[in-house]
Amino acid sequence: MFFIIMYCIIITTCNEEDERKIIDSLLSSKVVACINSFDVKSTYIWKRKIEKEKEKMLVIKTKIEKYAEVEKKIKENHSYEVPEIICIEIKNGYDGYLKWIDSVIK
Repeated sequence: MFFIIMYCIIITTCNEEDERKIIDSLLSSKVVACINSFDVKSTYIWKRKIEKEKEKMLVIKTKIEKYAEVEKKIKENHSYEVPEIICIEIKNGYDGYLKWIDSVIK
């Protein structure tokens, strides 16, 4: 079993420009191995009102020691006042895939 702590980071953004900038920044700096992008419908409370938005959700794979740099790059390229950035530790996974993540991130 492969034992490096890795994360899935989940974020949302409301426009394709932010999505593109975040993806390009993270991948070109090699602080992440992979980013999956999905169209989602979000409903949330913002400034005491219920809001509904079509958003992009990004699922980002990285290592524990890169989290701070990943968060910084997301905030630099995100237009939200308070961007959603949620980090989930990967407890287990296919060894080959986890080794690939480790080999890609610099």
